[in-house]
Amino acid sequence: MTEEFLHYIWQYRLYSPNLFLQTGEQVEVVNPGIHNRDSGPDFFNARIRIGETTWAGNIEIHVLSSDWRRHNHQQDMSYDNVILHVVWRDDDPVKRNNGSPIPTLELDGLYNEHAWKNYLSFMASKRWVPCETQISRIDPFIKNAWLDRVLVERLERKALQVELILGLTQNDWAQTFYRLLARNMGFKLNNQAFEMLAQSLPFPYLAKHANDLFQVEAMVFGQAGLLEKTFEDDYPRQLKKEYEFLKKKFDLTPIDAHLWRFMRLHPGNFPTLRLAQFASIIHHSSVIISQLFSSSDVNTYQKLFGAHASEYWNSHYSFDKPSSTKRKSLGLSSINLLIINLVAPMLVAYGRWKGDVTMVEKAVDLLMKLKPENNIYSRKWAVMGVTAENAATTQALIELKTQYCEKKKCLECSIGNVLLKGDL
Repeated sequence: MTEEFLHYIWQYRLYSPNLFLQTGEQVEVVNPGIHNRDSGPDFFNARIRIGETTWAGNIEIHVLSSDWRRHNHQQDMSYDNVILHVVWRDDDPVKRNNGSPIPTLELDGLYNEHAWKNYLSFMASKRWVPCETQISRIDPFIKNAWLDRVLVERLERKALQVELILGLTQNDWAQTFYRLLARNMGFKLNNQAFEMLAQSLPFPYLAKHANDLFQVEAMVFGQAGLLEKTFEDDYPRQLKKEYEFLKKKFDLTPIDAHLWRFMRLHPGNFPTLRLAQFASIIHHSSVIISQLFSSSDVNTYQKLFGAHASEYWNSHYSFDKPSSTKRKSLGLSSINLLIINLVAPMLVAYGRWKGDVTMVEKAVDLLMKLKPENNIYSRKWAVMGVTAENAATTQALIELKTQYCEKKKCLECSIGNVLLKGDL
């Protein structure tokens, strides 16, 4: 038996309707209370009826009643208002600090055995998700309602990351945008290098020269440590010369060039090209930032981030290495990832900062207008018959997998609840 499962059956009343305390009195659960996930009793503001008396207060749950002393609750005054001690087995009755006994309810043999067996099966599962073979049986209404909720949870969780950076920048939204843009331009493989670049190159330095793309490129490539060698082409030689001037002006120290990863990347994803596109976005950053929180049109955002690398990169993916001529624009799928991972969380964070709840709706609406992502998560879910119509759904499915399925939090999942109880 686990305490987590006892919390679950108490919250959802998966026990016999005829309950009796260890002392013999019949007890009726009027309201199980509010589940507390922080310190203190497990359920707040519960109401129970013992005989003719109705009690209001908190509930504490343990596998064994002796866990009360093991957890030192007898030394914590916040447990003195517990009106019921719910346990799997009562091996050591407990009392309050004033010596009065705390009513104890033993649930051994009184809970839903079917739910317990399903729970054990889910916890032992080695599948990609524990309910992989059963999820197709779920009512679409239940599934979609739960995905809507986990999508908002994902946006709120990402908004907290935005707020963390906002605090580090003294509530400067432009610098926060810059730091988050850098993180996302790494597209996972080069995230760390891009973050280190942004930390080493303060946004105000770039902002002073943002109207000159060449100077922005010089600072970006120079700080990336990619202008340290001798070049053949005139373009990188001029960048290096310009960076030497700006390096002295701002007292800059570049990061290590070896941080950038080129191996196993398609040339279109080379960090050199991403840095050139990053510089182009910074070059237009004043326009982007001014419209970041006001626009509601997905096409507008796609145009704002439609960065074209400068002319040199039309025929190069790396310095001094010519390639076939092609305009190197940030692809639509990459732009959509920036909208998903940068714009949507910033909208939610900005809404929380301004006290504007409509920003969450705006972020969700934006994701619903984007095509579904094609990644390992969407493909795996599709095999199980769970398909996505838009990016809002793919984001919800990623959250479901990473925050619930991988952590075996089936008891906290609406889909898991239905399958555990057998309510199909």
